[in-house]
Amino acid sequence: MSKQEKKDQMQELIKETAKNLFFVQGRFDATTQEIADEAGVNRTLINYYFRSRDNLIQIVFEDAQRVEKEKSEIIMRSDLPFKEKITQFIEGSLSTSLQYPYLETYIISQINKGSCQKKDIQSEDLQNLYKDIEVEMGLGNIEKIEPVQFLFNMISLLVFPSAARPLIKDNMMISDEEFDRLISERKDIILNMLFKN
Repeated sequence: MSKQEKKDQMQELIKETAKNLFFVQGRFDATTQEIADEAGVNRTLINYYFRSRDNLIQIVFEDAQRVEKEKSEIIMRSDLPFKEKITQFIEGSLSTSLQYPYLETYIISQINKGSCQKKDIQSEDLQNLYKDIEVEMGLGNIEKIEPVQFLFNMISLLVFPSAARPLIKDNMMISDEEFDRLISERKDIILNMLFKN
């Protein structure tokens, strides 16, 4: 293995470890030392490869936003029929929630801190989506409400359970396994709430 390959492998290990701590375990305050311990590397390597914990966090955050952007592309740019686009978006979102249970909470926390913010959706794409929603309303496939309310409903139904995961699990006495089962069954529930037929 070349020196560059070894470097790339080490960077990837550190990045994946940080993603696991933040997005899978929900340990947003994990220190550089904790990331290093979890990855089984010396702490100085994190500074060597990423310069600082903040820089590593920024890289991890950009990865998280890339995942979100790829999901949004389905409804913003796809030529699929409207309900199929929404179905694929919901499937992608639920799949991400199962893989990274704390991803949404992490993104919200970083945006609230003001440390990371990026607008990935173009105004023209959003207007086109609103038009698509209005067409579906005209066809009687969805309730007549402001298009933005349709999106609020969809996003709330998708994001809230994962964003409130620790609270829901504690208050409703739900195990991780049971929570994942419930999330994996949400697609049809959400579609039935959003669409009349």
